[in-house]
Amino acid sequence: MTILRMRNVLRLDYNVLLPKISYSWATSSNASRNYATKGDSPAGKNIVYVDGVRTPFLMSGTDYGKLMPHELAAHALLSLQRKTNIPKEMIDYIVYGTVIQEVTTANIAREAALAAGYSDRTPAHTVTMACISSNMAMTTGMGLIASGAYDVIVAGGVESMSDIPIRHSRPMRSIMLKAAKAKSLGQTLSLLASIRPKHFMPDLPAVSEFSSGETMGHSGDRLASAFGISRSEQDEYSLRSHKLAQKAQQDGNLSDMVPFKVPNVNKTVDRDNGIRVSSPENLAKLKPAFVKPYGTVTAANASFLTDGASAALIMTEEKAKQLGLKPKAYLRQFTYVSQDPVDQLLLGPAYAIPKVLNLAKLSLNDIGVWEVHEAFAAQILANLKAMDSDWFCQQYMKRSGKVGIPDLAKWNAWGGSLSIGHPFAATGVRLATHTANRMIKEDQQFGLIAACAAGGQGVGMIMERHPDAKL
Repeated sequence: MTILRMRNVLRLDYNVLLPKISYSWATSSNASRNYATKGDSPAGKNIVYVDGVRTPFLMSGTDYGKLMPHELAAHALLSLQRKTNIPKEMIDYIVYGTVIQEVTTANIAREAALAAGYSDRTPAHTVTMACISSNMAMTTGMGLIASGAYDVIVAGGVESMSDIPIRHSRPMRSIMLKAAKAKSLGQTLSLLASIRPKHFMPDLPAVSEFSSGETMGHSGDRLASAFGISRSEQDEYSLRSHKLAQKAQQDGNLSDMVPFKVPNVNKTVDRDNGIRVSSPENLAKLKPAFVKPYGTVTAANASFLTDGASAALIMTEEKAKQLGLKPKAYLRQFTYVSQDPVDQLLLGPAYAIPKVLNLAKLSLNDIGVWEVHEAFAAQILANLKAMDSDWFCQQYMKRSGKVGIPDLAKWNAWGGSLSIGHPFAATGVRLATHTANRMIKEDQQFGLIAACAAGGQGVGMIMERHPDAKL
C-alpha cells in the first residue's frame, strides 16, 4: 500500500497534473539596482527597518530549559537597544508575538518590556498568528506608524517550547474552581471527594490543527504525496539548508544573533545548536515521524521544536534621519492569505508570493533575496511545484497561468528554519533581518519574505534595501 491510497491521509492528488521540476540550487550572483523605483510603502510613508536581533535559537529542552519566555524576549529587547544605541525612552510602542502563551505573563510584550527596563509608560501588546506572529507584530507596527499614531516601534516574537503549559483535565478544573469558591469546609470536602482517577489525566498540548485534529507533520506528508515529492528530494533539500546555515555560521553571516549569558547557568550561548550536517546515507536511515510506515517526513526534513526570541526596530524614515540612524531596508508591502486548512494547510507562500508581488508591482525576477520559512522540506518543494503549475494556479489561485519558480540560487542562502530553528513567533523577524542583511551583503535591491502558518494562513512581505544601508 502506498500513502496515496491511505484514507484520511490524502484527499487530493495534484501530482498527476503537475509538471516535473528540475531544481537548481546554484550560488547567487550579485546585481546592482536603482532604488525606490517600485514597491512603494502603504499609505505613502517610507517605513524603515533599522535593524533586528535574536537570541541564539536552541532546541527545546537544552540551555534555555529553565527560563520563562519573557526572559528570552527581554534579552532580545536589551540586545536591540544596545545594537542600535537608541535610548529606551525614544520607543513609542512595543508589539510582540507569541504562540504558546505562558499564562502567568499573558501580555508578554508588556512583561518583557518591563523586565528589560523600559519605562512603565511605554505601551505594549501581544499578538498571535501561529508561525507568522512576529510578521504580524511588524505589520501591526507598520499600521500604527502609517496611521500617524507613533513614529518608533519595536516588534518581535518569542517562543519557549521547553516549558509549555499543561492543564488539568476539564472535569478536574471544574471541581477545583468550585472548591475554591466553596463557602464551608463541608462543601470543599464534598467536592474533593468527587475526584476520580480519570480526572488526573491532563490536557496535553499538541502541535495540531484544532479544526482538523491533524498535526502539521501529517499535512507535510499529505503534500509530499499529493505533489509527488520523494523522500530523497526532501532529504536533499534539508541537507542543503543545514550546509548553508553551517557555512553562514562559519562565515559570520548570522550576525543578527546576539550571545546570551543564561541566568543561573555558568554558560554563554553564542550559536544556534540545531545546525547539523549529516550524510545522505544517514538521513535515509531515519524512519517516518508522522505517517507510519509509509510517510516521507522524518525528524531530519522537518523543523524542530525551538526556544528563542527576536526583536526589530522600525520607524519612519524621517525619524531615523532625525536620530542619526542608518536603516538597513524599507518595509514596502505585505499581505496575508488563507486557504483550505486541510489539503492546503502549508501552501501559504504559493498564494502570498504572487499577491504581494502584484501589490508592489514587481516580478519574480525583481527579487534578489528570498527568505521563506521552512516548516518541512516537503512544504517548500510543494509550494514551488504549485507556483510552477498552470493547472494549480488556474484551478485554485484563479490566475491565467502559473506564477513560475524563483531563482533558487537566491533562495534561503544562509539556511532556514530546518537548520537554524523555528521558535514559532520569533521566526518572522529572523526572516526579515536575514533579508535585510543579505540584500546588503549580496548587493540586491528587493527581498521577499514568505511563510505558512497554522490554520491554512500565510504571509508575504517585500523589503527594499536602503541606500544608506550598512552591515
